[in-house]
Amino acid sequence: MDKKVRIGLIGVGNIAQNAHIPAYLKQKDVELVACYDIKAERAKEVAAKYGMTAEDSLEALVARDDLDAVSVCTWNNGHAQATIAALKAGKHVLCEKPMAMNPAECEAMIAAQKESGKLLMMGFVYRFSASAKAIKAMTDEGRFGNIYHARAGILRRRGTPLGWFTDLSKSGGGPVIDIGVHVIDLTWYLMGKPKPVSVCAQVHNRIGDYKTKGVSRWEALDKDNLVFETEDSAAGIVKFENDVSMIFEVSWAINGQEEGVTAKIYGDKAGASYNPCKIYGEEAGYLSDNDINAGREDNFYNEIRHFIDCIKGDAQCIATGEDGLVVQKILNGIYQSSAEKREIIL
Repeated sequence: MDKKVRIGLIGVGNIAQNAHIPAYLKQKDVELVACYDIKAERAKEVAAKYGMTAEDSLEALVARDDLDAVSVCTWNNGHAQATIAALKAGKHVLCEKPMAMNPAECEAMIAAQKESGKLLMMGFVYRFSASAKAIKAMTDEGRFGNIYHARAGILRRRGTPLGWFTDLSKSGGGPVIDIGVHVIDLTWYLMGKPKPVSVCAQVHNRIGDYKTKGVSRWEALDKDNLVFETEDSAAGIVKFENDVSMIFEVSWAINGQEEGVTAKIYGDKAGASYNPCKIYGEEAGYLSDNDINAGREDNFYNEIRHFIDCIKGDAQCIATGEDGLVVQKILNGIYQSSAEKREIIL
């Protein structure tokens, strides 16, 4: 494809305006054509700002003949409907994380993708970071040997967002499905994507709508119906085939030290840390800690560039719908394990 790839956006809230649109605008072979949002006025404002057309329905957006692909940036509960509609209309799809609300929706999305023959790519943006690319290359080369354990985490002390994120009907969960999805997917990816077999976890809603002084709260554009129905922290263990394990810990709010994105893998030859990017091994019989200078890159730019390259046939997708389904099974297994107070077989 030598012509520009023509893009539509379904949902033009925070993630679309602050991540997808800026990344698309940096691609010389992309044209932003149209958008749709459940809030019609917002769609019109964004369309006017970026020279797009605002459609008044999802059906009208995906039916356009002048679109090649769409970004799905809706609330989580809209991912499946929007993705399936776009695929059935013959459009390639980049769907934001999490893939959907449950594995059944993910399976329906994959079925639509197979029937359409179009691309369905997941927005697992951390896979496209410089550090992830460096460590994954080493994993693929066997640098770490057999990876048998990993740690995934991200802890906010006071970082519960205001808006739809805490509304279960729209989000499907709290930090597990919002930020946990990132670190669980990233760590699983760096491990080499072993097959998960079970989850044992506990979620907590102990802090809720805190009134802590001196801290700011991120506010979603959609905050007209504030409820706090989700967990604010969670922890547990995921077991994989061949006695491989991953422990995870995530929070929006917890009384402890904040910790950024954590993804650590442990193999029988060496181990690695994502943040900071380091390799832990041996040199000449001595323990060694080696810093990896992977550099800094724009994760969303890389993700969007990969999406466009896949559409053009210049790359093989590294974040498939099948990957999204596996991660979704883990996420929903976490909630089910906590609710039923038992280990869940995936």
